Amino acid sequence: MTTVIATASTLAAHDPSWNGPGPWWPIFPFLWLLFIIGIFATFRFFGIRRWRQVQGYAGTRAGEAKLAERYAAGEIDEQEYERRLATLKRMGSS
Repeated sequence: MTTVIATASTLAAHDPSWNGPGPWWPIFPFLWLLFIIGIFATFRFFGIRRWRQVQGYAGTRAGEAKLAERYAAGEIDEQEYERRLATLKRMGSS
């Protein structure tokens, strides 16, 4: 803050026509703030989309693994395994 005051007083002493930064000075910090918020919002939006895609794929794989375990344990037969696997793949692709 003291540097700003010193610079302003130096400029005012050397240039008699300098009347300060003017009424438009808040525009630049506001534009920087909008720029930084825009960058964070962009990363957040695309990060959430990517996270949901990865989690959806992991959920489908987990369902297939559980179905395979049930088939291997003999809880379901081959036709039911294939029918449920087709349903899982159809739901995962949409």
